[in-house]
Amino acid sequence: MLCLSREQMALPLVLLLLFFSVRVECNLSLFDRIVQLPGQPQVGFQQYSGYVTVDKKNQRALFYYFAEAETDPASKPLVLWLNGGPGCSSLGVGAFSENGPFRPRGQVLVKNQFSWNREANMLYLETPVGVGFSYSTDTSSYADVNDKITARDNLVFLQKWFIKFPQYRNRSLFLTGESYAGHYVPQLADLMIEFNKKQKLFNLKGIAIGNPVLEFATDFNSRAEFFWSHGLISDTTYKMFTSFCNYSRYVSEYYRGSVSPICSRVMGQVSRETSRFVDKYDVTLDVCISSVLSQSKALSPQQVADNIDVCVEDETVNYLNRLDVQMALHARLVGVRQWTVCSNILDYELLDLEIPTIHTVGRLVMAGIPVLVYSGDQDSVIPLTGSRTLVQRLAEELKLKTSVPYRVWFEGQQVGGWTQVYGNILSFATIRRASHEAPFSQPERSFVLFKAFLQRQPLPEAF
Repeated sequence: MLCLSREQMALPLVLLLLFFSVRVECNLSLFDRIVQLPGQPQVGFQQYSGYVTVDKKNQRALFYYFAEAETDPASKPLVLWLNGGPGCSSLGVGAFSENGPFRPRGQVLVKNQFSWNREANMLYLETPVGVGFSYSTDTSSYADVNDKITARDNLVFLQKWFIKFPQYRNRSLFLTGESYAGHYVPQLADLMIEFNKKQKLFNLKGIAIGNPVLEFATDFNSRAEFFWSHGLISDTTYKMFTSFCNYSRYVSEYYRGSVSPICSRVMGQVSRETSRFVDKYDVTLDVCISSVLSQSKALSPQQVADNIDVCVEDETVNYLNRLDVQMALHARLVGVRQWTVCSNILDYELLDLEIPTIHTVGRLVMAGIPVLVYSGDQDSVIPLTGSRTLVQRLAEELKLKTSVPYRVWFEGQQVGGWTQVYGNILSFATIRRASHEAPFSQPERSFVLFKAFLQRQPLPEAF
């Protein structure tokens, strides 16, 4: 008869329990696997979407969409994408209008040839609670939301998301986004670094932010010169705009509910001259006037998107409000009648706009985190001149020497934009002929930039 000690008998039991716990943990993601989105072309990668509860007491849950890399996802990094607003959807804007695998076109989805999941596993998060399909059963959760709450929720989301997807825990992680993600991304990265001091969880390798809000006055006041230099306002209005009421003063007064008569007069004149028929996010693009139905096009069998669809936002709204699409995404509407691009129930603390996150970016650089700030050069909302000034000023403050002098970079045989790098860790780049949402209007150039960023390679300087 074989006699085993208590320790010897316990070991197989421990291994068995460990095996089942790993199996259960890995299988959590299977509940969120998307079989196929309605109208989707055939693809060879996996997609997931669903909810992660960040606050059980108030049932606050954030919605995500995850597209694994097209090829060899096990070897590719994990990239989190956040849109701004504050209060706009990373699903509807980022995933379905910019750098995700598909774009809506009529009743179907077309393949985005320059989807970022060609190079990375792409995770899109609708944040904060109240945006898109993200919800709370306690409607008070939508009030007094601010940068601090959002950063904390985003951190908790990632911690719990890694429980669903344990295979990504030690993967190289990059944080990306645009616009008000100039707050979201650096603030989340800052929390990650603090968290890692107690428990190493986040393998953060870099951040990239496009046309970001980094310093309120510099970013917003650069609009006047952009409007004037692009012929959107007259010389007289430009002088008023820069002498009597600049844009940061107007916005600050507006958010405090007391716009002065002079600012009201100046901004009224600016508004009349710039016209509502010019897209402020890309002054070279036409605006969408036709309805989704009247501008729907017949598609080729390959279902590939070739041209810029200025009505893609309308088509995205139409697509994501279909019941069959919501069922495929495992999404539900809670407290709202329909999905919207930007939330109309979220009460965000807009004065947080004045928090200078450029200082947070500086802390990240000092902690050894590579940072890329890029700008679509046709954006009048957060113009490139403000971002370039802030990056250069930060480099001077950190005493970073220029490692790549200001020069052009190429996409194919054409100039893709301009770039400058400081200390091989802080980079600035423009994307030529791109909008506020650069991957939307210049998908190929944005993809070249993204690939170089992931690989920590200089942007192509020749063709």
